[in-house]
Amino acid sequence: MTSWWRALKREWLLYHLGDPRFRFMWDDPPADEWVALDCETTGLNTHRDEIISIGALRIVGDRLMTSERLELLVRPSRPISPESVRVHGLRESDVAGGLAPDDALMQLMRFIGSRPLVGYYLEFDLAMIDRAVFPMLGMGLPQERIEVSSLYYEYKRRQLPPYRQAESIDLRFATLMKDLDLPQRAAHDALNDAVMAGLAFVKLRHLLADG
Repeated sequence: MTSWWRALKREWLLYHLGDPRFRFMWDDPPADEWVALDCETTGLNTHRDEIISIGALRIVGDRLMTSERLELLVRPSRPISPESVRVHGLRESDVAGGLAPDDALMQLMRFIGSRPLVGYYLEFDLAMIDRAVFPMLGMGLPQERIEVSSLYYEYKRRQLPPYRQAESIDLRFATLMKDLDLPQRAAHDALNDAVMAGLAFVKLRHLLADG
């Protein structure tokens, strides 16, 4: 996308922005900074289910800024499915005292700023977030999105000879972390998953840059 087209698109989006307090998300992002992000939800239906936990932390260069993290519980308006409880362990009683969704998302947007977003299967998390922020913004989040599993796929594909590059690659999170020799935390905890995605991003960025 050319620079003039990006500028035109930015102005069009800002013109239609529902809440001008969030114009800062369209600013130029700080150099070499990202936000790793993960959510837990009441279920897996992006049209109906809701966010119950958000974990995020800033990445500056090669450093995960664990002292600059966001860890929020969110109070949903619908029950948490038993299947989801078995995955992330969060019960309705655990999130009953959580933030209202709008309050949590306002905190998240201020925390992110204009920084690109990093995550593992980020498409799901951002589908949930975009649906939740749409009534406030009139649109979804504008930040660049970086998918860790896609970076890992590209890294593994480059290691294969041409005649094997059509082979499937195991993109499971545990496989990815083990192959990259990175420490693993308990999965399906929003902050833990954000930390692991951040670690993988930092390492893969260097591996891909080194060829």
